[in-house]
Amino acid sequence: MQNNKIKILGDFIKSRRERIKPDHIEIASRYGKRRTPGLRREEVAQLAGVSITYYTWLEQGRVGTVSREVLESVARALQLTSDEQSHLLRLADYGEESNASASTGETHPELQTIIDQVNYPAFIANNRTEVLAYNRMATEIITDFNAITPNERILTRLTFTEPSLREQLVNWNELANYTIGAFRIYYDQKPGDPWFESFVQQMCMESVDFKKLWRMHNIQQKKAILYTFDHCVVGRMFFQLNTFSKINGDEDLHCCIFIPIENSGTAEKLVDLQQVSY
Repeated sequence: MQNNKIKILGDFIKSRRERIKPDHIEIASRYGKRRTPGLRREEVAQLAGVSITYYTWLEQGRVGTVSREVLESVARALQLTSDEQSHLLRLADYGEESNASASTGETHPELQTIIDQVNYPAFIANNRTEVLAYNRMATEIITDFNAITPNERILTRLTFTEPSLREQLVNWNELANYTIGAFRIYYDQKPGDPWFESFVQQMCMESVDFKKLWRMHNIQQKKAILYTFDHCVVGRMFFQLNTFSKINGDEDLHCCIFIPIENSGTAEKLVDLQQVSY
């Protein structure tokens, strides 16, 4: 494993260890009074069936290689979710690796043509969450992408720093956790990448909420998620965000479409907005 990736792996399992409530672990009662949150290293080591020295080195990023079996044992000891275990294995180069390649900031013209035909809010982004293309309804519902310079048109940034977007997102807390968790997966798969490092440093300075959530090391696999908007013209709207990955085989591109929730009145409100906008 690369040195940077080893460190990220160590930081990740440390964050998961500190998250566990000792009251839920039978072995934890044997180690007396606690001064720090979560389990002790020796408790995780015993649960995983490895030595305390080895587990300590693993957290400290001092292990050159680690077997899949040991990682799976550590994952069980730390009570990782299936998504967290998959992330842990990818960090150790087991399984499919997310390819967050550098982007030119451009997308294919034909893809812009496709999303222009979609009646729902839609945009195309890369693994940096840079929005490369968007349709008219996306500017009406999500935010006015036209008023944002391309280098600032990054969904992760907008979620935490765009006041109008935060104000209209009814379930902002849930979406902020999801956004930063999905971004963390891309970041961890590109250890030492100058763009990711610079972006995270800047965001930690710009947003207290981003900095707080980033330190938690939570991850989120891509999934359908609900968005609730309070639109200034038509009122509350309910969508399910669906993501389509690997556009034309490009692992760095994905298309996001906001589908109105059935029987919520959102589809009818979109029609009203289209009539006003065009």
